[in-house]
Amino acid sequence: MKQQFDAVLTGSDTPVNGIVTEINNGIYEFNSLDESLQLTISRDANGHWTRITGSEPYLSGWVDELAEQIQLATNI
Repeated sequence: MKQQFDAVLTGSDTPVNGIVTEINNGIYEFNSLDESLQLTISRDANGHWTRITGSEPYLSGWVDELAEQIQLATNI
C-alpha cells in the first residue's frame, strides 16, 4: 500500500487541504480535497525538492511547504 498522509498548503485566500501520496520511490503527489490543486514533487540530482508537474495557477512556496510536510511525515 502506498504511503498517504494529510497535508495543508497555504492558498492565496484560504488553506488548501489535501492528501499526499508517494506515487513512486521519492515522488510525492498532493491532491486537494476539493480537486482544485494537484502538485507533484521530487528531489533533483542535488537533493533539492522540485516541482515535476501540477495544476495552474501555482505558488512557488508550495514546493517548500509540501517538502517540509513530507519530511515530517516520513522522517527523511
